Amino acid sequence: MSPATRPRADDLLVLLAVARTGRYTSAAAHLGLDHTTVARRIAALEGALGGRLLAQSPAGWELTDLGRSAADSAGRIEAALSQLDGSDADAPDPISGVIRMSATDGFSAYIAAPAVAELRLTHPRLTVEIVAATRRAAEHRAGLDLEVVVGAPQTSRAQAVKLGTYTLGMYAARDYLERTGTPETREQLEQHRLVYFVDSMLQVDALDLPRRLVPRMQDGLTSTNVFVHVEATRAGAGIGLLPCFAADRHDDLVRLLPSVFAEKLPYYLVARPESLRLPAVAALAEALHARTRASRALLDGVTG
Repeated sequence: MSPATRPRADDLLVLLAVARTGRYTSAAAHLGLDHTTVARRIAALEGALGGRLLAQSPAGWELTDLGRSAADSAGRIEAALSQLDGSDADAPDPISGVIRMSATDGFSAYIAAPAVAELRLTHPRLTVEIVAATRRAAEHRAGLDLEVVVGAPQTSRAQAVKLGTYTLGMYAARDYLERTGTPETREQLEQHRLVYFVDSMLQVDALDLPRRLVPRMQDGLTSTNVFVHVEATRAGAGIGLLPCFAADRHDDLVRLLPSVFAEKLPYYLVARPESLRLPAVAALAEALHARTRASRALLDGVTG
């Protein structure tokens, strides 16, 4: 490769910014450039490397195979520059800026939120945006630095690491049981109405539990939000299949048939390799790991 066509290091760092944000405009804002300059630098880099580095998807710009190779090199350049910056005792905190993650409602509230709060005690310039959603890992995750999903993700464009597991159980309100009686067998349970996810809108295969556990149990109230499940169960709308870590916080809920219904599901952290090279994203990922480990008894439904 001649010097005239050799890729420039700063152009590689521009590519890395676009890969992380999925948008030219967002990358430009992060780098202090304008949209046109970012586009011109990407075009120059594609000319130097002899191929397309980015492909447009409905969710934003995604790396091609050549782009992933170039982004890997860019990550090493960035790491080397960070080490040089680290020699200065007055260097700015690299764990700063805006990080966006996606996670389920319950994980967002009880694991991610306190993990972020603790992380910000030592890194106050960090901002974390949490998008609460129960869905499978995205094939195109433009605009997201990391995701936490339920069940093993089927994706070839990101790294997936198991964080831990949590347990779901059957719960009913004490007032509800006083009116209807307490079911003592699976067959008796199936005579009640279920509070759970909207079946037709459920995106996560691992959460399709009622068809296997209580196939004859009819829906009473369904929602896409786990906190609606908890509050509907507390209000007596039926028997809820609830995460133990959410239900066990309420003294007015009774767990039913725990030896029969104790379904363990895994949480996975999913992120693109280029995102994990960001010190802030790596720090957030470690904070989520630590908080999940510390919350093991809560997640497993172990009380008392």
